Amino acid sequence: MTASDCIQATFCCRFDSFRLDVDLTLPGHGVTALFGHSGCGKTTLLRCIAGLQTAEGTLRVNGSTWQDAAGGLPVHERPLAYVFQETSLFPHLSVRRNLNYGFRRIPESRRQITFEQAVGWLGLGHLLERMPERLSGGERQRVAIARALLTSPALLLMDEPLSALDTGSKQEIMPYLETLRDALAIPILYVSHSTAEVARLADHIVMMDKGRVVAEGPLQQTLARTDQPFGLEEDAGVIIEAVVRQRDTRWHLCRADFDGGHLWLRDDEALATGQRIRLQVLARDISVALDEHTEQSIQNLVPATIDEIASDLSPGTSMVRLMAGATPFLARLTSRSVHTLSLQPGQRIWMQVKSVAIVD
Repeated sequence: MTASDCIQATFCCRFDSFRLDVDLTLPGHGVTALFGHSGCGKTTLLRCIAGLQTAEGTLRVNGSTWQDAAGGLPVHERPLAYVFQETSLFPHLSVRRNLNYGFRRIPESRRQITFEQAVGWLGLGHLLERMPERLSGGERQRVAIARALLTSPALLLMDEPLSALDTGSKQEIMPYLETLRDALAIPILYVSHSTAEVARLADHIVMMDKGRVVAEGPLQQTLARTDQPFGLEEDAGVIIEAVVRQRDTRWHLCRADFDGGHLWLRDDEALATGQRIRLQVLARDISVALDEHTEQSIQNLVPATIDEIASDLSPGTSMVRLMAGATPFLARLTSRSVHTLSLQPGQRIWMQVKSVAIVD
């Protein structure tokens, strides 16, 4: 990453009993998830980047210096937008007027996002004349995000924007966030403690614990680490980018191809041949065989190579990293099975994948 296409953030300071100590270089585009348990420091880091929290350090965003040893830009001079957990819409203004509040403050020469784009991306066309009191929680949050975008920020900060929503509202808003991820040219820093949100939205991930970064990198490679810095336990697994290549209408299945093989999964009528999707494969849903066994109920058999074997978080189990072509997988096996099969790095095996979930 070049200095003109990345976010460089270094902060080292103490807040009451909490110490923040981070040194990060993040992509200057796409969604970077700041992930971790409550109290790990992810929101504090976001507030330092926004200038809402005073901290010692440096901050450069896509070549522009926002903070260094000489001082930092005040909040109102940092070209960013911040979406909080609570929407804070103006209750006396319609959706249209809420959106125009931020839009009209930006000179026309600096507008990078049009009113029509923001409305379209967030699906707000039929809501423009409604008052906030007549909106659902998900609709209010979509308005808040659109209002933030209409300030044409160079950086979008989102602090657990779905945490105040019920399950139905979260499912409703997620496709709109995916649209933003794919449409926006600006970087998004997304704070979350939800593995489901991170799996569906993030391109890059930063794991924090007690004010420090314990792991960071591209989502797919970082989740496939055998040392499991995220402490995901039962949720440990990988995210795979795939393309729908075939649909079997008789058995209601579709085939998703990835770099290294393919997987059959339950067909979703909304999927189209050629569509790009994200798949989640959990470590607990993969078993290993030395030979190809076709006479069994598990239909997904993928040839792979053992890349690494490590002790797991739980006693008596091992985490095995497998490579199917260029795509990494994790398998959680009993240590006894590893010993009995004499598994070792470099060995060719067959992955038996029990379950695959579509997350995108």
